Amino acid sequence: MVTGRSARFTESTQGRLRRLNLATSLPPVVFAAVVLLYTDARTWWHVVVLAPGAVAAVVAFERWTANDLARVALPCLVVAAAVWPLGVLVTGSPNAYWGVCAVGSLALREVRRRRKLVMAGLFTYVAAVGAARLLVQRDDIGHVLVTYVLIPTALTVIVTVFTVVGERFYDLIRELEQTREREAELAVVRERVRFASDLHDIQGHTLHVVKLKIALAQRLLLRDTARAEKELRETYTLVSDTIAQTKELAYAQRRLNLTAEMENAKNLFEAAGIRVRVTREAEVDARASELLGQVLRETTTNILRHAQATQVQITLAASGITIVNDGVTATTALELRGLAALRQRVAGDGGELTVEQKDGRFLTAAVFPPARADAAPTVSGEDGR
Repeated sequence: MVTGRSARFTESTQGRLRRLNLATSLPPVVFAAVVLLYTDARTWWHVVVLAPGAVAAVVAFERWTANDLARVALPCLVVAAAVWPLGVLVTGSPNAYWGVCAVGSLALREVRRRRKLVMAGLFTYVAAVGAARLLVQRDDIGHVLVTYVLIPTALTVIVTVFTVVGERFYDLIRELEQTREREAELAVVRERVRFASDLHDIQGHTLHVVKLKIALAQRLLLRDTARAEKELRETYTLVSDTIAQTKELAYAQRRLNLTAEMENAKNLFEAAGIRVRVTREAEVDARASELLGQVLRETTTNILRHAQATQVQITLAASGITIVNDGVTATTALELRGLAALRQRVAGDGGELTVEQKDGRFLTAAVFPPARADAAPTVSGEDGR
């Protein structure tokens, strides 16, 4: 039975998106930092003053893409916030706000309470420090207000809005992942309930009958020993059959209904948020149907447990069944224990069980020779969502 999808078998979609963001956005961020330094720095000591702000912005962005900003948010923000007034009052650099703009907008995700107030404080700080330029440049007030106040504040607002929207996007991705994991766990719980129901069907009825027969044998023991002996023999046979059925159930060897298994697999995948397509090209004989049902059940639980599938294709043909999914991960094991045991049973029945990973897809196929696949080639298909 499946115990739920473990986090070690999956790779966070959010993490992949952040790494993609790092690969595509970090070079432009670094390039922008170099361009701004080149534009504003007129001497070597200007570079010494302004470079820490650019470095703080790049470090904060890299840590943000790694989902590890909390560890460096405060020192990066302090450095970037210190560079802006130095750029305004000392080096005359209107672009020195870039560091505090970038770090401040990214660091807002770490603020849990009064975020709007903190956001307003960031905008006010950028505007107020920019206005301080009037202390050293009073001859062109309009230029100072536009270059040091209006443009830096407006761009900080825009960058912050886009950053907040981007974080909301990542939050939605995380919520979708959590929902999918819960659906997969629920599907596994349903499978467990079905197993428990099968076990109850086997043992519950048997134990009740055994209880009645033993009670009857006790009453007959003194007055009808032959009848009592018969009841005890039947009880022994019944217990032996129950042990055999329980063993078959535990090892997935109990007689299965292939049609019911296909419908159950379809429902399980849909519950886990996986698109599934079921195609019945032909019917197979009863004995092959049992083994194919076991292969389908084991493959279904393996996909839910080990894979990160988004699509599954189940095809039933006259020669056997094929299940293909796109949930291949770096940790996907080709030799899964349940399928390895089934491979021996399929081979013992004259068939072949194939498990292979190719082109980003995982294929499981159970095929029987033509002599076992002599059903009529009628076609009936059904599509899952």
